[in-house]
Amino acid sequence: MNSGSALGLRTAVVEGSLASQMRRAAAARANECGLQIMNLPQLAARLAGGFTAPVTAEVLDPAIRRALDEGGFVELEAVRHLPGTARAVARTLRKLWDADVDLRAKGDGTRIRELMMIEEWVRRHLPAPTLSPRDLRNAALRRIKYSPRLLGPVCIEHLSFIQPVWRPLIEALDKVVPVEWRAPSHAETKWIGGRVTAIPNPPRSADPTVVSCADPRHEAVESLRWARHLITSGAAKPDEIAIASANTGPWDDHFLALAANAGLRVHFAHGIPALATVDGQRCAALADLLLHGLSQKRVRRLVSLSRGQGLGLDQLPDGWLAALPRGATLPTVEDWHRAIANAIVKNDTIATAQAVLPLLGTLAKGPLGSGEAAGLLLRGRSLQIWEAATRSAPPDALELSLRNVRLAPETDAADSIVWCPARDLAAAPRPHVRLLGLTNRSWPRTAGDEPILPSHVLSADEFDVDPVARADRRHFRVILEAASGSVVLSRCRRSGQGSRVGRSPLLQDRPEIALSRARIPEHVFSEADRLMARPADAATIKRIQSARLCWRNWHLEHLTPHDAQFAADHPVVAHAVERVQSATSLRLLLQDPLGFVWRYALGWNEPQEREQPLSIAPGDFGKLVHELLSRAVDTLEPDPGYARASEGEIEDALKAAARVVRESWPLERPVPPKSLWSNTVDYAASLALVGLLRKEISEEGTRSWTEVPFGQPDGFVAGRELPWNPTIPVTVPKTPVRLRGTIDRVDMRHNPSAVRVTDYKTGAPPKNAGRIIIGGGAELQRALYALACRQLLEGEPQIVARLLYLGGEPLALRIHDLDGAIDQISAFINETISILQRGATVPGRFAFEQSNDLRLALPASPGYERRKRGAFNKIDAGISRFWIAP
Repeated sequence: MNSGSALGLRTAVVEGSLASQMRRAAAARANECGLQIMNLPQLAARLAGGFTAPVTAEVLDPAIRRALDEGGFVELEAVRHLPGTARAVARTLRKLWDADVDLRAKGDGTRIRELMMIEEWVRRHLPAPTLSPRDLRNAALRRIKYSPRLLGPVCIEHLSFIQPVWRPLIEALDKVVPVEWRAPSHAETKWIGGRVTAIPNPPRSADPTVVSCADPRHEAVESLRWARHLITSGAAKPDEIAIASANTGPWDDHFLALAANAGLRVHFAHGIPALATVDGQRCAALADLLLHGLSQKRVRRLVSLSRGQGLGLDQLPDGWLAALPRGATLPTVEDWHRAIANAIVKNDTIATAQAVLPLLGTLAKGPLGSGEAAGLLLRGRSLQIWEAATRSAPPDALELSLRNVRLAPETDAADSIVWCPARDLAAAPRPHVRLLGLTNRSWPRTAGDEPILPSHVLSADEFDVDPVARADRRHFRVILEAASGSVVLSRCRRSGQGSRVGRSPLLQDRPEIALSRARIPEHVFSEADRLMARPADAATIKRIQSARLCWRNWHLEHLTPHDAQFAADHPVVAHAVERVQSATSLRLLLQDPLGFVWRYALGWNEPQEREQPLSIAPGDFGKLVHELLSRAVDTLEPDPGYARASEGEIEDALKAAARVVRESWPLERPVPPKSLWSNTVDYAASLALVGLLRKEISEEGTRSWTEVPFGQPDGFVAGRELPWNPTIPVTVPKTPVRLRGTIDRVDMRHNPSAVRVTDYKTGAPPKNAGRIIIGGGAELQRALYALACRQLLEGEPQIVARLLYLGGEPLALRIHDLDGAIDQISAFINETISILQRGATVPGRFAFEQSNDLRLALPASPGYERRKRGAFNKIDAGISRFWIAP
């Protein structure tokens, strides 16, 4: 028994992964033995023998890239290094090969010669068993006599178009073995001389329904509603339902998210986007780091995704990243080296974390180190995704190429709803079909001019044998005629970008049903969809009830529990008031009581910037100036002493402070790139120099301190000489408020006893700066610092409290009536605390400004402030007079 027919061997030719899976399932269910299922390139490779294989993208794309790297071009020289050139050349070669076009017969133009050069280089350098379609066909034709044993009778199933390159092989096969083409009625079969059997169109139970949806996401929602209704009603099984479009791109992400939420098995016949998987995200994290440079945020993301693969990262000690200052950007390997060294000094159990430095050095190379970095950080499917992305484009284009990588789905088409391109569905039709994207832009699609072989070089009619517009129309007809069950033709009224789109000409004059996104559907696809469609059901859920009540209360003019009203003497609020206050928290309490409750009672904070900024925030700039001032004065004290230091000594001390800060700050918080950071430090130093030169003291025996702590908890260790015991409590008279903080600068003279406290401001002085006492609660520091000196120093020293503006024209302002300022602050505090104790609070007068860090926590509508302002005014009447105080 040597013949294939004696063994019952026969071959079914299909096209696409969906058709292959469905045909294998049908063969298994029918217990068919001896059946080979393959596509035309696989059939040719089977005949050619010798482990021959058709060329695939995994082999072709790198070969084309190497051919382009060889150079020697004229017209293509300017574009050969662009990311999309290799893909464009591959697409052109595929079309030429499918059309069976020999470029040598098409003239000797420069562009054709260069394309011939690439084709010849590729053919010479393909792996030995891998052949281009034309070479593969010719190899199969030379062994056509073995067809009875290798193939047996051949049946071409559901193909609506066969490329010219395979037609000679089909005609030659027909002379050796029986060949039957079971073709749809719209298939192009005129060229074949063999047996063509038209597939009869099944009777359709109803005419197609045409609907329009709001946008692509709405189309996906309606599709899943339709599919679930078919299944639950018993009208169809999952393997009888298909959703398709000419181009699946606009709907892929929506179907991925919605199908998972619905719990439906949806088979992506064209593969799932790699970036939708953990392995793809691991590659994306590596690409982000290579293309945009080192940063702590990017390294943390990559490490969190890459650990657990059995690679070098798994050898690093636990908690090594937690030991690094979270706010530092760390944009260079040197910054990482210093940060890790500092962390090891504090915790020697993470000493082996230095092993990560060579890896960071590789990552710092950028795209040039992509291959080495991938080998160190990726394995398994992640490495396969990375290799697929780098085959078709250079490492510089990884962000784009990773988006195009797809993975085989884990579901089986034979027991799932299928989501696929129309081309795949035409090769494996299903009874119940929903076609999406039937707009004038998407179906049929229009083919632009070929970038590698434009029409003025070679007419598209000569090598584009199946134009995309004609193929889309053919697939549409084949799918519709094969559908025996329900058929829904869907289009969106707007694109994913919001632009209006029209009807596809394929819809002709069919009547259309416009579906509203807010409609109540006949059937839903998930629990969330059910609650959205049935407000009465949603209203029974406590969280939704709470949200609806909040929304209603925001639209009432009187105050409600959703407008910062709470129980009197609430323990959480009481605890926030009883805590030791700083000048910052006290300023927030007085200027914005609602913000104080959010931050210090509820623990809310605005998000912090983790990426490398181009400039530092105003608050951080103020801290920078203060640190320069502190370091410079500490360098001068006690010898020679800030009061006695010359201008040259002050400048030298400030330069030393700037050097330290320039190196230390990048290890603690986000700072701009190196050159901008250096300029920022220089500018801050210039402001600090203004403050240092305005010392106005030279008396013998005068001492100066900076960043002087007070009101600290028991056990606080300053580590330096201070003018007082920093753990002594400091209170605001006639209030329950205790204070702690640090004074920018204290100058003290013992004979006679006198103290001057200075609060620095890095900005320019405002208008009427001389009238400022507490500034509506914004300028409390100098009065509070003077109060701390009065309570902490023995005797009754003369106290001078001043505000020194460093920006613009430098200006020093003193408080002339310190007792009056303290009394005003005390009354302000008591009035505010009284409101909180009654179970009410109000937003401050600047709470709705964009500059407020906590503005995001307030309702977004500007109408909210207008509606509630009258009710808030009744509560804040007692404190509003302080808000306008000078």
